[in-house]
Amino acid sequence: MEMRRQPIGIELVRRGVINENDIQKALEYQKSHPNQKIGDILNILGLCDSYRLIQAIGEILGEKSMLLTKQDININLDDYISFDVLKKNRAIPFEIEGGRIKVCFADTADKKATDTMRLLLLNKGLIMEKYITFNENISKVLESFEGKETNEIKSSSDITGLIDTIIKKAIDKRASDIHFEPMEEELRIRYRIDGELFNVGTIDKEKQPQVIGRLKAISNMHQEKQESQDGRILLYSDYNIRVSSQKNIYGEKFVLRLLKKNENVKGLFELGFPQNEEIVKKSFNKKNSITIMAAPTGEGKTTTLYSIIDYLNRPEINVTTIEDPVEIRIPGLNQIEIDSKTNFSDSLRTVLRQDPDIILVGEIRDKETAEIAMQAGQTGHYVLSTIHTIDSIEVITRLRKMGVSNYDIASTLATSVSQRLVRKICPDCARKRDFTFKEIEIMKNIGQNYGVNFDFDNKTTYDIVGCNKCNHTGYYGRIGIFEILNIDDDIRELITNDASTLKIKEVAIQKSYKPLIIDGINKVLNGIITLEELNKKLIIF
Repeated sequence: MEMRRQPIGIELVRRGVINENDIQKALEYQKSHPNQKIGDILNILGLCDSYRLIQAIGEILGEKSMLLTKQDININLDDYISFDVLKKNRAIPFEIEGGRIKVCFADTADKKATDTMRLLLLNKGLIMEKYITFNENISKVLESFEGKETNEIKSSSDITGLIDTIIKKAIDKRASDIHFEPMEEELRIRYRIDGELFNVGTIDKEKQPQVIGRLKAISNMHQEKQESQDGRILLYSDYNIRVSSQKNIYGEKFVLRLLKKNENVKGLFELGFPQNEEIVKKSFNKKNSITIMAAPTGEGKTTTLYSIIDYLNRPEINVTTIEDPVEIRIPGLNQIEIDSKTNFSDSLRTVLRQDPDIILVGEIRDKETAEIAMQAGQTGHYVLSTIHTIDSIEVITRLRKMGVSNYDIASTLATSVSQRLVRKICPDCARKRDFTFKEIEIMKNIGQNYGVNFDFDNKTTYDIVGCNKCNHTGYYGRIGIFEILNIDDDIRELITNDASTLKIKEVAIQKSYKPLIIDGINKVLNGIITLEELNKKLIIF
């Protein structure tokens, strides 16, 4: 509805649709429902005829209007726009005439929503015709459509078939995770695709115990136990599915991580690492040092470590990994999986007696593991590991806080690499366009802050559209953006003298170090990702 709430109310009074008492009631209601617009509130409170109200609002806003109901939907929505896109944009296409498609919005003034829908439909050769309706009407139709999505999942006659359908559908949609989430009145199912969570339906609450029982049975979990558990599903020949359960206030939540068996390790450059052989050789030494990957959870640190190992691996080298868990099995490697009876530090001590050349430690979590890893790096081994920090320079701070001495950090840490995963533009549906003046200014200013001059000549970007291939999101797959801190003599001296990370960063920028945002902008200029998606990940404007 109209963002200027009071004027539209006055105009409705002037037209005789409502009176001043109605407006006062609506404003009082709005105090406890600040996100509701006056037109929607008047409809919710039933203060006037709904048809007359939406007709008047449409006239005031200069928009076509209608009271949208499920019966008005004369098209198969699945053929045009995915449910998640409709829900996000509060929009429902309902009829096609010739090359035009009619779309109802809860807010026609929401330019982002209307532009998104217009581009999605234009990509299908349809010109959008806007209509306005009440938010409540949009919600009712979306609920009925969500029920249809749920029914697709529920179509199996038994719980075994239901779980099988959910997992197979997730595999088909390239999901990395499946969430079974107990809510107050239902069991919600969501998939994570390219890092984003999408609702795919719900299951009746009364079936929740059967669903949980089936998940525990196929995951080899204890049926009676309701505390946190971990398990595996090995029923799908191409997938090793890790399962985690956690009790919440409405039952036990399950997350299934879908890991493809025998998946080829991606090359470093394929992951998005700077395509420069010299940088790779300089960053990943092979003796007497440690390299640490830094990023928050879910940003692809382990995948990059596998790629580094694959790059370095040769028949004459003894490579041993210590992981929790082993996600990808690689021929020629000695891979050790942490279990309830072992930890990283104990396993690392044992591995050092196994004559390794390269050691991958899945994660440095504590002082003991950090010190043993440093010791290994000082005695002829090359150690690779991960730490949860925001960037490569903060690795130094994290090690310091764990209690590792400045001397050990300076003498052993060779490289720290930070990364983020950003969704790639779907090549099948993206629409090419020139960068706007504002976009160029944003990128220029960032470049100037770090002494980088970006080349904007003959560069174009893309509008996100959406198609069947990308589940109508406009994105397909993800790529890494990277920053690399190589520890040279100057930085080593700063660490030894307990310099702040601010000072270390200042000196590093004068050398070869460039923060994540620089690699991100280069990928924007190369048409791989959008500036909007980069901003979503790094918040740059």
